[in-house]
Amino acid sequence: MSDRDLAAETAEPFQADPHAERSRLLADLAQAYRLFGTLRWGELGDGHITCRDPLRTDHMWLLRWGVPFERANIDDLVLVAPDGIAADQDGRPALINNSAYHIHHPIHEARPDIGAVAHTHTQWGTPFSAERRMIEPINQEATCFFENHALVDEVVQVLSTDGGKRIAAALGDCRAIILANHGLLTVGASPADAVGWFVLAERVAEVQMKARDGIPISAEAARTAQEDLTEGDFGWNLFGWATHRHLPHEFA
Repeated sequence: MSDRDLAAETAEPFQADPHAERSRLLADLAQAYRLFGTLRWGELGDGHITCRDPLRTDHMWLLRWGVPFERANIDDLVLVAPDGIAADQDGRPALINNSAYHIHHPIHEARPDIGAVAHTHTQWGTPFSAERRMIEPINQEATCFFENHALVDEVVQVLSTDGGKRIAAALGDCRAIILANHGLLTVGASPADAVGWFVLAERVAEVQMKARDGIPISAEAARTAQEDLTEGDFGWNLFGWATHRHLPHEFA
């Protein structure tokens, strides 16, 4: 895709046919993992991106356990049932990161309006989460999360879906949540949307940590900026910019 095509395509191309939509979503999910890997996120398997299946909407797609993020492709994605049992695309049993099921399944269940969840441990998001504080509107990008993020305490090790249910309850209808002493988590309409928001959240966490004495703008100014900045398929467009920047060989 040329730069001109990228600029012209500003709306996520959702497909009406669920089979076509599944193919599109799985391609984006694999690319989302590759983006995480290129950014050196999830190098130790510490993170996960899930996508709701458009055909079996109580199921979600996830990267098979043991696949390095930067090498993820569509064939490495497995389908996870509501009971946590996973199968590859030929129906064979598959191993997954159980924390992904514990955290993500309750969120997908509680939020039928979203299609994807993204979480990993990052250079700035995890230190920021250790301070257990909310995002302050001290820079332009931070306003995108103003009144649209949450904080949940004591979920460092999520050993069951009970922990995931606590996260889902704290998240409410927000687009992002800070998992105290753990890291960031974002949701979206699709893998591209959720990951676009996650990349932005990591940038915001960096500013929060560096500008310790930053002076917040007013609530009115923050709402105005947010409304202007997040118009349209904002997260999906952020994902496009990030993948073109960090995965240029895929668009040659």
